[in-house]
Amino acid sequence: MRAIIILCLFSVISAKAEDIGLWTDSNIINSRLSYEVYHTTEEIDNYLKEIAKTYPNVAKLETPSKSFNGRPINLLKVSTTNFEDQSKPIILIDGGMHGREWLTIPPVTYAIHKLVENVTEPDLLDKFDWIFLPMANPDSYNFSIVSSVVWQKTRSTDNHPLSLVCLGADMDRNFEFAWRPIDLDGTPCTPLYSGNRPFSEIETRNLRDIIHENLNRLRVYISFDSFGSKVLYPWGHEPILSTQALGLHTVGVAMAEAMNKYAEDNNHPFPLGYSVGSEAIMRGYNVGGMSTDYAHSVGVFLTYKIEVHGFFGGYFQAPRYIIPTVLETWEGIVAGARRAYTLF
Repeated sequence: MRAIIILCLFSVISAKAEDIGLWTDSNIINSRLSYEVYHTTEEIDNYLKEIAKTYPNVAKLETPSKSFNGRPINLLKVSTTNFEDQSKPIILIDGGMHGREWLTIPPVTYAIHKLVENVTEPDLLDKFDWIFLPMANPDSYNFSIVSSVVWQKTRSTDNHPLSLVCLGADMDRNFEFAWRPIDLDGTPCTPLYSGNRPFSEIETRNLRDIIHENLNRLRVYISFDSFGSKVLYPWGHEPILSTQALGLHTVGVAMAEAMNKYAEDNNHPFPLGYSVGSEAIMRGYNVGGMSTDYAHSVGVFLTYKIEVHGFFGGYFQAPRYIIPTVLETWEGIVAGARRAYTLF
């Protein structure tokens, strides 16, 4: 196992910008944020600030909360009507829920790029308002980038007497829907620790509050995760289908087909395409306390976890795979939003 991790880390560290160019669309991104490298928390936050400053008529930066360690948890609202048109559905997209899943953040910032810096699908701005949360768990991402690449939990120290040495909780097992302790004694010394109670983590509470503050218009929630090449929808806590399964599956298929077609048309390197289904059924095991299940349970019609590819390094994808990933996922977002709009 240790040898595999070292090999994966070598893949991440050794990849260079000139490695890009393996596929036909490798040089088409002209953004303020490079997609040839992974960025620090500060670089991502600065990008959000610059977008809001440069495009004040469409983009607004908000910091509704700070992380356990005091980092801003920034979100960007994108709207042509300043979020004042109550008839427009809202789409919420997040990434970076687990620190080591670096590749889940670029699809979120690239979606911002496509709706603000390089608009090629103006109908998505006409029909929807958008909320982007690129780093839902900035402490975890920062610690993974700077200190321990395998880290995935939050960095809190107040869950348990052992939390001073076994920090944090798994943010995506900490929501108040089918929440359950990961084991009987609730020890925090496991990467899957779900916290000592639902919403024990400030990062989880922050996302909860964003959902509820926009619940009257929030129709689609997409959370990027790693890894698995899947588009997953509720339920994940047990292998049953939501009463909204038809709509969920229809939009999920639209996203997967668009991503797979784009990858095939542009000679992307991933050997398998995205598959679609109910999360617990697709995984073959149950997980409680997830954000997508929680959002769906409180009334968000369409909620998805998009697990990006992990063929060449698992969680530790080399930078040269960022560009094909964000180009594919944007196609999925476009197709999913357009298909979803026909269901409202």
